[in-house]
Amino acid sequence: MQETPLTELIQQRTKKLENLRSVGIEPYNGDFQPSDSTEEVIQKYGELDKEHLESTNINVSIAGRVILLRDFGKASFAHIQDSRGRIQIYLRKDILGEKFTLIKNLDIGDIIGVKGRLFRTRTNELTVEVNDVVFLSKSLRPLPEKWHGLKDIEARYRQRYVDLIVNPSVKEIFIKRQQIIKYMREFLENEGFLEVETPMMHTIAGGARAKPFKTYHEALDMELYLRIAPELYLKRLLIGGFEKVFEIGKNFRNEGISTKHNPEFTMIEFYVAYKNYHWLMDFTEKLFSYVASKVCGSLQIEYGDYMIDLTPPYKRVSMYDALKEKGVPEEIMKNHNLASQWAKQKGIEIPKDSSLTKILDEIFKEIVELELIQPTFIIDYPVELSPLAKRKKDDPELVERFELFIAGREIANAFSELNDPIDQKERFLRQLEERLQGDEEAPEMDEDFVRALEVGMPPAAGEGIGIDRLVMILTNTHSIRDVILFPLLRPETK
Repeated sequence: MQETPLTELIQQRTKKLENLRSVGIEPYNGDFQPSDSTEEVIQKYGELDKEHLESTNINVSIAGRVILLRDFGKASFAHIQDSRGRIQIYLRKDILGEKFTLIKNLDIGDIIGVKGRLFRTRTNELTVEVNDVVFLSKSLRPLPEKWHGLKDIEARYRQRYVDLIVNPSVKEIFIKRQQIIKYMREFLENEGFLEVETPMMHTIAGGARAKPFKTYHEALDMELYLRIAPELYLKRLLIGGFEKVFEIGKNFRNEGISTKHNPEFTMIEFYVAYKNYHWLMDFTEKLFSYVASKVCGSLQIEYGDYMIDLTPPYKRVSMYDALKEKGVPEEIMKNHNLASQWAKQKGIEIPKDSSLTKILDEIFKEIVELELIQPTFIIDYPVELSPLAKRKKDDPELVERFELFIAGREIANAFSELNDPIDQKERFLRQLEERLQGDEEAPEMDEDFVRALEVGMPPAAGEGIGIDRLVMILTNTHSIRDVILFPLLRPETK
């Protein structure tokens, strides 16, 4: 059977809109206010049997979108869907009278308001027998019949409004996303943290290694950067006397798009004075356990083919020991040429002029990272990879830092904060040299932050957690674009 072209379907629906207006029915009415939701009706009356419903005469008022429509001439059945569910309605000509004309101009996708009594059909389905119906919005563009295939994946992201209508499971992901943020905030506030807001536009690109987005302020005639991370501002607050602060917000990094990366993403960062990264690992275990138990009802989370166990304690292993565990020879960790040759043999692409540390970091990403399925803290990174972290006392070439990996993804990054202004300035200067040599991801020198450190920052621990990636884990979702309502896409081609 040949499908009717889209333009013809739109024309047919536009004709129905005109029919409604010709008989005095406004297709975009705003006067109906429902007193019930489908969820409330089902929760309150879903267990009542047919006889009870007939004897009590329960009336409800519901608004929603028509998602199923079966016309039997003098009667029609439909399902309407609101934000939390759907329910069947029954429309009869002998009950609705002249308003039954409205039903003949009804299409799947239209939004209507109905009033009526509850009853059960012969198949025992809870149904509203409609005695009044109001058109609230005529849908001129039909909902797609085929939406789930791989060929529609970009259309789903681009037309998220349609995706949310036809895929209830998608809506559940975003409801759960907000629950995750809610309980993270709740946990931190219960621990005495203060939520703050810091600038989104920075005069200096810094706080992490990343290529920034640039913008321009006309009135001040100055170039600005969308923030890479709020870290340096939050640490200024520690200097100012706040001892526990956190921020939930957007970061922007001018990088490629993948299943793990979106240029605009959501982070939570929190900082606490007089603590170190060991304390922070224990704290992170408590945080993740709290959120998972609240949102998922369990610490055992299904993710793809794996069952992730978020029960503390999590494994803790140094970066170098993790490399050894995956068969990376110890001798290459001390020799640039050997490391470069070994990486080449394994087919690992190494950027030109990479230092030994950066070669090992690339090897780690390819050999170790994807194998870290159960929650694992990788600790004690080289100084070169961690310009804002405090050095280890017993090995000053390493820093007190950890990254938390779950299901082969980095979920959190944290460290004991560097509060030595002289050491910090030296590291900034080394990064500035890298920037001058063409490294666009190297942070700029932040003189004001060094000045702030000179005032004196208490010893502290800080952490950043990728909200999007955590949502992926807790919703068993495998692309970051599935947990962002409107991910960045190329302009639609005509």
